[in-house]
Amino acid sequence: MTNELKPKFERVMIIDNNIIDLYISSRMITKNNFGKKVLEYSVAKEALKYLQDNQENIPVLPQIIFVDIYMSEMSGFEFLKEYDNLSFALKNHCRVFIISSTINDDDIAQARSDKNVVAFRVKPIIKEFLDRIIAH
Repeated sequence: MTNELKPKFERVMIIDNNIIDLYISSRMITKNNFGKKVLEYSVAKEALKYLQDNQENIPVLPQIIFVDIYMSEMSGFEFLKEYDNLSFALKNHCRVFIISSTINDDDIAQARSDKNVVAFRVKPIIKEFLDRIIAH
């Protein structure tokens, strides 16, 4: 029997069109035993399609979703608007966190007021932030 820590979450989704941020976040999640499998999406529409296609298949859904605000094609806010139309079962299973480099107070207020968003966090994802999610 190995002494390795078991990842806290089975699946974590990251939606960020910045490939470098996507890579760093993914590494933080796996290296800190936060998530076993990381679903990486650089296009929010593709992530939304995955969620729509699997909204009744809870075992393959992420428990945690990290989404950036500023992305081409579909912004994080547009993603959240569509996310709100997904099944209750999905929204009950997934916890959404906004991660962004924005310092715009309106963006931060909008992110924090969205009923589907647990918290807003400035990039990058750091170990202390992941530890706080686990603690709650």
